[in-house]
Amino acid sequence: MTTTTHALPMILDEVEVVSVERLSPTFLRVELGAPVLADFGVDGPVYDQRIKLVLPNDHGTLPSFEDADESWFTTWLDIPPAERGHMRTYTIREVRGTGSGTTLVVDFALHVDGGDTGPGSDWAARARVGDRVVLVAPRSGQFFGGIEFVPGEAERLLLVGDETAVPAICSILGCLPADATGAAFLEVPVGDDVLGVDAPAGVDVVWLPRDGAPLGERLHAAVVEHLGESAGAAPAVEDAEVDPDLWETPTYSSSGEQLAEDVSAASPYAGLYAWIAGESKVVTGLRRHLVTELGIDRRQVAFMGYWRRGVAMRS
Repeated sequence: MTTTTHALPMILDEVEVVSVERLSPTFLRVELGAPVLADFGVDGPVYDQRIKLVLPNDHGTLPSFEDADESWFTTWLDIPPAERGHMRTYTIREVRGTGSGTTLVVDFALHVDGGDTGPGSDWAARARVGDRVVLVAPRSGQFFGGIEFVPGEAERLLLVGDETAVPAICSILGCLPADATGAAFLEVPVGDDVLGVDAPAGVDVVWLPRDGAPLGERLHAAVVEHLGESAGAAPAVEDAEVDPDLWETPTYSSSGEQLAEDVSAASPYAGLYAWIAGESKVVTGLRRHLVTELGIDRRQVAFMGYWRRGVAMRS
């Protein structure tokens, strides 16, 4: 096992699979542990905290990050692709234990509809207790980033996602205060993918199994109806309309779009905060409806393209 210097502002070290659990046809849960996780910590609730995993290369070996410094990522990229393994981004589903017994739970969506399996889902499908990966995660007391759920003083919430966003939404739901209100819409491939989830009594959790329906169709209709509109067919989104780096939050736009100065108190959607993630075309269609057609201010929304149908996921 490699041991990295604590001079780094994040955890960058090997962790070990301590348990594997198949939750449903699509979802598989992997629990990761190591003494270094005693240093894990975030400033506040975990919410949708992203982490990165460096997975073994095709020969089953991991790169060494021993004595890594701030140039670790560039150094990793300099390793020949066949040797450096694969880096992928995931959401922490749950933090368990304390001190050196701390573990991180990561839920994997194994069969993303319409997409090829990638190194992350392939690794998870074969994962066994004792397997090792390199973890990049927040170190207590250090800024790391990776949390996009920032509702501020919102009075009601709207959480929307497909199977790739289910772990993040379930984590957010579990972190909400007891008096939170709103709705969560989760589209999954089949009915057996509906999972048990803890949520405040005032947040309506709606699972939407596709069961053969087109990707995003049921999700788009449910969100439109929830916002008080008549749900027609989901809009056709052309490839050219999709920002390849689609990631827009109340404080950041991958397209460089300017933010409005204030949210109008006269808007029927004042007090709403929307968090929407999943396949980029589906997210783009929802963004168009909320921002362009309904006039919801961009300061009230986070839109994130977690993946793109037919395009390999990036790190």
